[in-house]
Amino acid sequence: MSLKEAARKPIGVFDSGVGGLSVLNELRAQLPGEDLIYLGDTARVPYGTKSSLSITRYATQAARALIEQDIKCLVIACNTASAVAVEPLRASYPYLKVIGVVEPGADACGRVTRTNHIAVIATESTINNQAYQKAILSRDPSCVIQALPCSLFVALAEEGWHEGPLVEAIIKRSLEPLIAAQVSHFKKPIDTLVLGCTHFPALKRPIANVLGEAVQLVDSAETTALYAKNMLSCEKLLNPQRVGQTRFMVTDGPERFARIAPLFFSEEVLSSEVELVDIQHYAERQNSH
Repeated sequence: MSLKEAARKPIGVFDSGVGGLSVLNELRAQLPGEDLIYLGDTARVPYGTKSSLSITRYATQAARALIEQDIKCLVIACNTASAVAVEPLRASYPYLKVIGVVEPGADACGRVTRTNHIAVIATESTINNQAYQKAILSRDPSCVIQALPCSLFVALAEEGWHEGPLVEAIIKRSLEPLIAAQVSHFKKPIDTLVLGCTHFPALKRPIANVLGEAVQLVDSAETTALYAKNMLSCEKLLNPQRVGQTRFMVTDGPERFARIAPLFFSEEVLSSEVELVDIQHYAERQNSH
């Protein structure tokens, strides 16, 4: 297959639900010519409270469903799945470019921080897995990292509670350990906060209001899209077409998915255009080969 033919293949994107649409939105902005296929595993959301074994199994099934669409690149638009399953997927599919959201976020921290005191907020599984902590420290062992689970933020984002005094009050209460650290014994204050869940960019404004201008926010959706763009460019796999198409697949509730999608994605999503799929079917086909 020629590079020109490979470049015209779509990019596959998957998440445990709708939060990964924030990554899809950035991919569409950065790569307008690409065909994108998004799979939301809405039947089993959230991944953030599941075991590593279950997350890897779900991610493998989602990946297989997208690989059967003949994709050129797989973007794991889920911090939890990236933290747990990116290496198993790379090992299973060495011929495929697999991009998670953790590594681009860790790279961005090194470019942004000036005090080397970094905070990470994410789901419980992502924090417990220490994926961001390990990735950041592997790049700069001198960094001091505070990690805080903020699973409640997922519910706020999905319900459309993206701003206002009540939202800021909830965020302030949730981030109290980080706020306290700003005036504690640390010689250098936190100056960088990683939004380690793809739902969290929807809350960027109230989080910034609570923490103040001294703390820079690293958006994993934006950094992942830029990473994908650079990678495809280097591999000469950018699609030359002017306008790409977007397909949506979910494992449950296409109507609810279409209703919530505008909270994370800038284009209209019609429920009639959201395909309902059974990714267990893909796993069974994979295992039978």
